Amino acid sequence: MHRTAVKQVVMEGVLDANDALAQANRTRFDGAGTYVINMMSSPGAGKTALLERTLERMRSKLRLGVLEGDVQTTLDADRLARFHIPLVQVNTDPGFGGECHLDANMVRSGLSELPLHDIAVLVIENVGNLVCPAEFKVGEDARVMVYSITEGEEKPLKYPLMFRSADLVLVNKMDLLEHLDFDLEQFLGNLDAVNRGVEYILMSARTGRGVEDWCSWLERRKLA
Repeated sequence: MHRTAVKQVVMEGVLDANDALAQANRTRFDGAGTYVINMMSSPGAGKTALLERTLERMRSKLRLGVLEGDVQTTLDADRLARFHIPLVQVNTDPGFGGECHLDANMVRSGLSELPLHDIAVLVIENVGNLVCPAEFKVGEDARVMVYSITEGEEKPLKYPLMFRSADLVLVNKMDLLEHLDFDLEQFLGNLDAVNRGVEYILMSARTGRGVEDWCSWLERRKLA
């Protein structure tokens, strides 16, 4: 068998095994009544800053929990610890080979440290990467992608799977628009080309623009 074909068969087996674990996670989430968001982005797009803004507004309205994914360190979890919510860190290095994504097994490894029955919405902050996280289901109800306008208009065309798999795209760092050579309409056209009609919110985690719209989306999805 050609090497490329062998690689494809191996990858299909990995994804099939992951899908089975993702379904087991989903059964566990459903049993606890926990709605799960898989939040993905490239490194530095603003996921953690957005979660800080979200927790500032929502922790008294909605029982939120966070599973933080990263290759190393607890830096992002440390930023969120001040909110005193259910929170667990899952590092892919060294226990999971330093992978550039969370998969269903990695998420499962952190669930024992979370009181799922006390969490209405669990946000899984995936490892920053525009490729691998989109390939692996973790048992989520919805996928939210945080995209920074500093990344350029062409990213939906270059990384279509990530954008195509998103249920909502949060277009972040809009406060920088006047300082960038960035064509918002072109980006939105590229986004629509790979994921026609997908919801998006123009926002800035730094200034708070769009955060209320995002929080309203969260509440609607949980109540749906």
